[in-house]
Amino acid sequence: MPDPGPRPLRADAARNRQRLLDAAVRAFSHQGAEVTLEAVARDAGVGIGTLYRHFPTREALVEAAYRSELAKLCDAAAELLDRLPPDRATRAWMDHFIDYLATKRGMAEALRLVIAAGTNPYAQSRDLLLDALTRLLAAGAAAGTIRSDVAPGDVLAGLSGVSLAAAEPGQRDLAGRLLDLLMDGLRPRRAG
Repeated sequence: MPDPGPRPLRADAARNRQRLLDAAVRAFSHQGAEVTLEAVARDAGVGIGTLYRHFPTREALVEAAYRSELAKLCDAAAELLDRLPPDRATRAWMDHFIDYLATKRGMAEALRLVIAAGTNPYAQSRDLLLDALTRLLAAGAAAGTIRSDVAPGDVLAGLSGVSLAAAEPGQRDLAGRLLDLLMDGLRPRRAG
């Protein structure tokens, strides 16, 4: 008989797990790698035993928190396309990307500890991001609002550059202006 795999979490356990992930992102992003797991559990409104049932090690919690943020970003592409025209969905997703990189930067030290423990939390990140961007760009090309000759990897590189340029605190307005410029470069060229 084949192994059915892990059982799905009960609704309350799934909620607790998500609250722990959200609290971990906040804690590691703002307080650094040295934040105590007790503080993360307290912020999530659960006991330390609940944290350890879901995440047996600090590294497991950090990696899961990072992957959760990546999944939220990638899932946002479809959600935005459901609500907005493709070019506006793409621009909104770019804002989400900048916020995601700011969170990742805040978690950098904690993520370095995960890598030092022998795990690579970034293993599939680029592929997942490229899939989300491909979906957005293809929808925009089909609608005629985004050029069809744009490589998703080029856009990802541009977004990373914007993030670096606007990495200092108080530079979010600069990021918005740079994203608007990047978006203008994605629009179809006009004849004439």
